[in-house]
Amino acid sequence: MDRILVVGSGDVARRAIPWLARRARVYALVRSPGQKAALRALGAIPIVGDLDRPESLRRIAGLAERVLYCAPPPTTGNDDPRTRQLLAALRRRSLARSLVYISTTGVYGDCAGEVVPESRPLRPQSARARRRVAAERHLRRFGRGGCRVSILRAPGIYAANRLSLERLQRGDPVLRPEDDVFTNHIHADDLARLCCAALYRGRANRVYNACDDSWLKMGDYFDRMADQFGLARPPRVARAEAERRLSPMTMSFMSESRRLDNRRLKRELKVRLHYPDIADGLIAARREVLQSSQESSVHAGA
Repeated sequence: MDRILVVGSGDVARRAIPWLARRARVYALVRSPGQKAALRALGAIPIVGDLDRPESLRRIAGLAERVLYCAPPPTTGNDDPRTRQLLAALRRRSLARSLVYISTTGVYGDCAGEVVPESRPLRPQSARARRRVAAERHLRRFGRGGCRVSILRAPGIYAANRLSLERLQRGDPVLRPEDDVFTNHIHADDLARLCCAALYRGRANRVYNACDDSWLKMGDYFDRMADQFGLARPPRVARAEAERRLSPMTMSFMSESRRLDNRRLKRELKVRLHYPDIADGLIAARREVLQSSQESSVHAGA
């Protein structure tokens, strides 16, 4: 039976684990012992370890043939020591034949709304994106040693539990159309499925734009979300006013415009997206939110 190691057991990984656990023995690296029960319920064998403490990673050496790596870099600096420490642990006694890493499309930087294939040169504009470029570089070097490394560059990940409804409820503005940027998205369920497919079908040292088929301006995305959840559409403002009213972090996402080309994803990973259009994904998210709300009401009244 195949053995798979999941590193970084957040939302997307937890969506992937049940599918993987039906086909392989799955180990999941977690920082806190308090997460062990939830991971066992999904079908994984939890292993406590911390990418920031290399001495805690000895148990993962030689543990699995496939690695799904979903952990983010640290929040400071321009490098990713977590990736370096993971790869050092795997090199001690590596059986890994394939490794899939979730990166970010932020590595491309601002592309002025152009269509972006995976071959586009990387021009990260933030320290956050530079750390991802560093992680990709470490992983590509590791991939030249015999492990088949595939990198999924994900844009904005959304699902019922990953929506910016609070921003709409606060009335935060978005950019007026003439100042707005193209943004890209992927439903968390589809990203999890892409991770699973890449573990088996991804090509060596290959990058994939892990996005749906929608090319939307950011303001149009928030309008669709507002309409779906019965909220007021956000006000449209000029960039100068948005800079006065929004945080630098939020503005950083409103300063990069690109339209991602996902043809390689479809051609090589052969995954049919459940939510190729963001409108379908938002409908499903609303249905899930309503169902969760109804179940909470039933439990509260029991």
